[in-house]
Amino acid sequence: MLANGRGSIAQVQYTGDEAAGEIKKLLDALVENEDDFEKWEALITRASELEGGVTRNSSPSAIELVRNVYDCFLAKFPLFFGYWKKYADLEFAIGGTETAEMVYERGVSCITSSVDLWANYCTFKIDTSHDNDIIRDQRVVLCSLVVMYDHATAIARREPSCSSHSPTSAGNYAVNATVIPGCPTCYQWQETFTASVIPPSPPSPTHKYTCSPFHPFWDKYIEFEERVQEPANATKLYSRVFRIPIHQVMRYFDKFQVMLGNRPVEELVDTETLENLQKQIQADNQGQPEKAPLELERQLRDRIAQYYYDALTHTQQEVHSRWQFEQAIKRAYFHVTELDDDELDNWRKYLDFEEKAGDFQRTCFLYERCLVACALYEEFWLRYARWMFSQGRDEDTRIIYNRASCIFVPISAPTVRLNWARFEEKLGRTSVARDIYVAILDQAPDHEETLISLANIERRQEGNDAAVHILDQYIEASNNQIGGILAAEQVRILWQCKGAVEEARQVFKDKHAKFLDSREFWLKYLEFEVAQLSSDQDEAHKRVKGVYELMRTKGRFSANVSKELSQHYMNYLLNRGGKGAAEEYMQLDKEVNGYVSSAKSATSHSNPQKRKGQPHNTANKRQRK
Repeated sequence: MLANGRGSIAQVQYTGDEAAGEIKKLLDALVENEDDFEKWEALITRASELEGGVTRNSSPSAIELVRNVYDCFLAKFPLFFGYWKKYADLEFAIGGTETAEMVYERGVSCITSSVDLWANYCTFKIDTSHDNDIIRDQRVVLCSLVVMYDHATAIARREPSCSSHSPTSAGNYAVNATVIPGCPTCYQWQETFTASVIPPSPPSPTHKYTCSPFHPFWDKYIEFEERVQEPANATKLYSRVFRIPIHQVMRYFDKFQVMLGNRPVEELVDTETLENLQKQIQADNQGQPEKAPLELERQLRDRIAQYYYDALTHTQQEVHSRWQFEQAIKRAYFHVTELDDDELDNWRKYLDFEEKAGDFQRTCFLYERCLVACALYEEFWLRYARWMFSQGRDEDTRIIYNRASCIFVPISAPTVRLNWARFEEKLGRTSVARDIYVAILDQAPDHEETLISLANIERRQEGNDAAVHILDQYIEASNNQIGGILAAEQVRILWQCKGAVEEARQVFKDKHAKFLDSREFWLKYLEFEVAQLSSDQDEAHKRVKGVYELMRTKGRFSANVSKELSQHYMNYLLNRGGKGAAEEYMQLDKEVNGYVSSAKSATSHSNPQKRKGQPHNTANKRQRK
């Protein structure tokens, strides 16, 4: 079995003969850039089409290839509902019911609130099983009830509406915080449930919000309970489903009102609610003539009806208050393509609104909805983690950082990983923090901020000399530009943290010959000497000038960089220089900045028209404004 995670596609091999060259080319392209969704799509399509379409009669090499490709793809993009369905159908053709069910189980654990995937899974079980208890058991329909209902219904009570979007390659679903099996860096975390919901049209005066994905699921489930003659279960479904703002919600509520008159009251509400309503009736009837049992039952049924109507009204009011944000959501599902700026800004404002409202669960669920559509944007993961941390929930914060870093946010956006490392260090898990930095450097060995962050965790935990030592190791393995930056960081630690000015100066002296083309090294060298306080102005000037002359005579810079570095020294002359500083400045100004000849200047003024193919100069631009 392949180890899941980044780079796992490099382990995939194809030993078959058909289209071997083409498959290898597709695999190599993904190894080179596994963030390219189109390359994944091309490989999945070609692998599935091998030998006329992979089935149980296909060669072992073709079956192994297509399974490995799907496993690697869905480990990287677990939110693509459509591909879980395709994989399950493929497994049904290869291995039958059991292997297809395993794929469905993996899929619904990764995108727990995908209505489409749950509905497909339930249909699959109904079609392949003849045992009603199995169909209804915890792993199938009852699990759907628990996840899509107890959790998603609780969420839906907080969510204003549902989505009408039905993209071909992605369903309406939310992130499930499920660890990727076999990933050595992932931690176990709890499942997070949420419903991805937005309305397709403005609310009507009767608040009959529409939501196409939900009602087919509940129609199918209610139909199943009625078909197997379990009216009590159907009643419980009716009593709860109308709370979800779905298409034809009033149709469910109207049917439920009919049941209020002919089903036992014990089936209509939970025991605690029933007892509370009975106590209210007793209080209202106190001091009045004793009521007949039928009258008491009528009062109780009226109270139950009012109880559910109040709940429905509350849900609709919550919907209305969030309508301005909901109507601006155009894509509630995951895809690798970028979102419009307006939609991203709407998510920011919506999150601001929920955070201000102060309901922890509702805010969590909105973040989870947001991170379906915005899963590849580290901005929202960082915001979610910071908000969760502010709630005092360290383990949940770790889960958020883990999900973002191990699954969704590409290594090209390392800020969320760096924050994760700092969070782990704050909690005293310094070895984990170090491992995170090292893992980033495995993929991006020249990332400056990570290298400096790794050195500074060593400085904080083990001391200044330990930080200087680890920087030496990375200097040896880095190119001159990065090495110069790291050498300058060594000086900063020795100078500002350890207070060893001479030791810091010696680093510059010992290493300047190695970094003659490093702008950062020489800039920091100049800044270091300029920053040293001295009562002897001439001695201080001599040190700074020595660095500048060494830089001018030995450095290997472009003209622009050389001019920039010279300007730093010239500024020093004006701000800190002595009596002869002005003379030295003017000499350098002539050498560094040059002068414009009068002949060239006259030509410029006598022929102001721009020649064809020549860009407008800055002066002309200013004049035209």
